[in-house]
Amino acid sequence: MYDFIITGALLVDGRQVDIAINDGKIVAVSVAIAENQTQSQIYSAKKVLDLAGKYYLSAGWIDSHVHCYPASPIYHDEADLVGVASGVTTVVDAGSTGANDVDDFYRLTRAAKTHVYAFLNIAKTGIVTQNELADMAQIDKQSVTEAIARNPGFIIGIKARMSSSVVGKNGIKPLLRAKEIQQENNQLPLMVHIGNNPPDLDEIADLLTRGDIITHCYNGKPNRILTPAGALRESIQRALKRGVLLDVGHGSASFSFDVAELAIKQGIYPHTISSDIYCRNRLNGPVHSLATVMSKFFTLGLSLEQVIRCVTENAAHALRLTDKGVVDTGYDADFTIFELKQQPQVFNDSEGKSVTGDKYLVPLAAVVAGDLVLTDEGKSKDVFSL
Repeated sequence: MYDFIITGALLVDGRQVDIAINDGKIVAVSVAIAENQTQSQIYSAKKVLDLAGKYYLSAGWIDSHVHCYPASPIYHDEADLVGVASGVTTVVDAGSTGANDVDDFYRLTRAAKTHVYAFLNIAKTGIVTQNELADMAQIDKQSVTEAIARNPGFIIGIKARMSSSVVGKNGIKPLLRAKEIQQENNQLPLMVHIGNNPPDLDEIADLLTRGDIITHCYNGKPNRILTPAGALRESIQRALKRGVLLDVGHGSASFSFDVAELAIKQGIYPHTISSDIYCRNRLNGPVHSLATVMSKFFTLGLSLEQVIRCVTENAAHALRLTDKGVVDTGYDADFTIFELKQQPQVFNDSEGKSVTGDKYLVPLAAVVAGDLVLTDEGKSKDVFSL
């Protein structure tokens, strides 16, 4: 009757549901699919997974800022290592490639089990050096437009890295060009990296419009979202009122517990939680995985529901992935199955500070378009012996 039935799934709102899947889509969500079918009808499904109310299930986790172009000379990784192996069903590479090599990136991702998308770097070479926007000739609007047209459904936005080491003496000019590109390409989402100035964050923020994304929002650098006194900059207040979104983008050098704590105490919450993961900060920290980054926000006062919303519904909305992010009929059958461990865990930020939390997330499996992929932790659970 169904391709796959998951029974006894515990949602983060406390409900326990059964989920039926056909052709990679959710076709039914009910508290009693199993009770409404005869036992023979249930087991006529190709696969049945009974979580027995022991394990959480959410819509598939979306990491909206990764670097997974394997051929990148600087920030590289494999999509499935930062994706399904860590319980993440969808990753979005944030500007590793530009118009010159995005076609190669697309080709290399086709074999991945993880859904992979890209923010196209406005520099045609992508990130092959740290200063890709120091030469304005690197920003070829026609090349960007042609690359977007060649890769519909893969390129879902554009990326501009607006910090001094990237733009050199060009200041705010690359962002002005990025906004022109955005306007000429159906207002695709624009993700803007913030770091050291120049350009000043106030200049950056005042150019952003509804749906634009500020990544590295809790970085600890002087050019951060908080004033020296700890208040939210007025330019960021104005940007948030216009509908600009805040993304974590943890990374190796862009997340401060102190900044995040001060901001969150003022009600400045992230719209999306992302990792900015690549091979080195995955293996050596401080990132390790999206689950690790998500778990850090428990120490900052966010609830399980708030954290999960940042990597499901909120992320899908920000990225305009209209078939993802929600456990309901008609949506993609992408899920993350996980545990919430209640025990002390030490977490590190990008500034060398350590914080001990009392709980953390352990992903056990990713379900991508109805196909089950176990994490290393999930392989030890008997429940997944389908």
